[in-house]
Amino acid sequence: MMTVQRLDLADATKMLAAARAKAEEIGVPMCIAITDDGGNLIAFERMDGGKVTSTTIAIDKSFTASGAKKATHEYGAISQPEGPTHGINSAIGGRLMVVGGGLPVMFEGACVGGIGVSSGTPAQDMEVAQAGITALEL
Repeated sequence: MMTVQRLDLADATKMLAAARAKAEEIGVPMCIAITDDGGNLIAFERMDGGKVTSTTIAIDKSFTASGAKKATHEYGAISQPEGPTHGINSAIGGRLMVVGGGLPVMFEGACVGGIGVSSGTPAQDMEVAQAGITALEL
């Protein structure tokens, strides 16, 4: 169980293992990224068969979730034409992701990091990301 209000390598290792196990369970090799509360990469894994293009996407999903303290699918819902954040995906050099699979890691009401997953459908990516968070027993 996490004891400090920030993710460390031990937390990230737990999260990667749980996310990998979920990806194996659903049969989709994934790219999995864990970032700290500032969006800095702590750990990354590209499973055998994970899409090469998903490497950057997973990292940017985690960056978005931790830096903005919001799930990427939530940005997707409000960034559609006529939405309040339409066009936000072009912000920060295009790093803000609006596709499901990036989740903030919350501990005692504070965002302590993020997880980003890519290579499956948005729903699969979100399921694998949630498995990583669940492993922390927050």
